[in-house]
Amino acid sequence: MTSVTVRVPAKINLQLAVGPLRADGYHGLVTVFHAISLFDEVTVAAATADSVTVAGEGADHVPADGDNLALRAVRALREAIVARDGAAPDAGPDGRAGVAVSIRKRIPVAGGLAGGSADAAAALVACNDLWQAELSASELCEVAARVGSDVAFAVLGGTAVGRGRGEQLTSALVAPASYHWVLAFADGHLSTPAVYGTLDRLRGGEAVGEPELSADLMSALRAGDAPRLGAALSNDLQAPALAMFPALRKTLAAGREFGALGALVSGSGPTCFFLARDERHATDLAVALSSAGVCRTVATATGAAAGATVINR
Repeated sequence: MTSVTVRVPAKINLQLAVGPLRADGYHGLVTVFHAISLFDEVTVAAATADSVTVAGEGADHVPADGDNLALRAVRALREAIVARDGAAPDAGPDGRAGVAVSIRKRIPVAGGLAGGSADAAAALVACNDLWQAELSASELCEVAARVGSDVAFAVLGGTAVGRGRGEQLTSALVAPASYHWVLAFADGHLSTPAVYGTLDRLRGGEAVGEPELSADLMSALRAGDAPRLGAALSNDLQAPALAMFPALRKTLAAGREFGALGALVSGSGPTCFFLARDERHATDLAVALSSAGVCRTVATATGAAAGATVINR
């Protein structure tokens, strides 16, 4: 085996509750991750040295050097294998010790959908397979947590509750329902650290309690009740995202006007997502949003989707 290809999903946050700023510079979170059927594909091939190439949606904005999250994931996995086995992964008979990572993107960059984290998760799963390292999903998630806050969830997929920085995951107890989502991609980007900084300024030093999981949201998920789910969506980063990107107000308002069961900024934005009643409504809603001129482009997706999955060896 000389290469492995992995498909990995984007995420939306059905809830994102942000606590006070911690001493380590992060905020404590309680979030409900939901993987959706918008995928990147990552291929990892044996090579003389580590490298990365990126094509597709927003490729010009993705680092193609050692700062790339996928390459960080490769290094982190290699270090974990050395710590476990006392030696680096088998370089093979030709001595090729590196990997060439090829990323084909459909998940927008800096869109609040954790595309970079998804690519890192895909690289972990692909290298684990390529190197026949046989790390379990939980072991991969431990490595993922060292790479980035959202990486572990992209390994697992589905619907899960995240705590800490989002890396402490527990699977959510949910009904076997399929939800139909419409994504409105903005013409621009938002920096996650900048959005958190704006949130702190908007809070103005007021006392902020520790974040809590929404009972209404979890009850809706357990029941598979789409209208209740739409009403329970929440995101503490929506206000700062709207302050930094006011055009998103029109996008959210348009989605509600066209009958969305729920409308929310995804993560730190600027992507907005909408819950539709069913597949036909999702198609109609996507057409209406596109025609209204309130976003760069739209896509439909379903959830919950599987996490990073090997699709070709």
